[in-house]
Amino acid sequence: MARILLVEDDFQVGELVRRFLEKEGLEVLWARSGQEALRRFWEGSRPDLVVLDRGLPDLEGLEVLRELRALDPLLPALLLTGRSDEDSRVEGLLEGADDYLGKPFSLRELLARIRALLRRAGKEGRRRFGPLELDLEAQKAFLEGEPLRLSPTEMRLLFTLAQAPGRVYTREELLDRVWGPEFTGSERVVDAYVRLLRKKLKDDPDAPRFIETVVGLGYRFLGE
Repeated sequence: MARILLVEDDFQVGELVRRFLEKEGLEVLWARSGQEALRRFWEGSRPDLVVLDRGLPDLEGLEVLRELRALDPLLPALLLTGRSDEDSRVEGLLEGADDYLGKPFSLRELLARIRALLRRAGKEGRRRFGPLELDLEAQKAFLEGEPLRLSPTEMRLLFTLAQAPGRVYTREELLDRVWGPEFTGSERVVDAYVRLLRKKLKDDPDAPRFIETVVGLGYRFLGE
């Protein structure tokens, strides 16, 4: 699962981007300042790509980019900015950014640019969990080499669980990530979809290979 370091101090923008990217199967580390971004990097949370706002409260975005590139010269970087003039875009690209996106921006365009950068860097592809293979780019799943016929909701649920093997997701978290914060139904819809997904995965809940029930908490994906 590709790991994205999102450096954005605006809470509303950061939360919107984080939720969207996680629903699309990406792991997101969100830092709200340049120093926090560098600290996460120094502590070993090495990302596959950084999405970096130029207008940070403590450090200028290009300064953060220079520091990150000193630690990892090959780290793909996408700059976000409210500046629309050509000089600012050129400056960012000359400083080593791989792409540039002006605010306000479309979440779908942001995702497309991230996917393109990950492909170019060889970071995007497939993940295998025994007989189960997930194609992150095409959003497809294969069991023992055969494509799984999953509904969009089943696919989102599977990719959400599989993005962090071993992590327990509560029903509330899964509702938020898979169905969205506007969903007003019961948490039991998660249980119903897990049953459907297990059936298609040929996964025995009493001896699970993929999805384990954590009593009183929720579910976790068994894997790496």
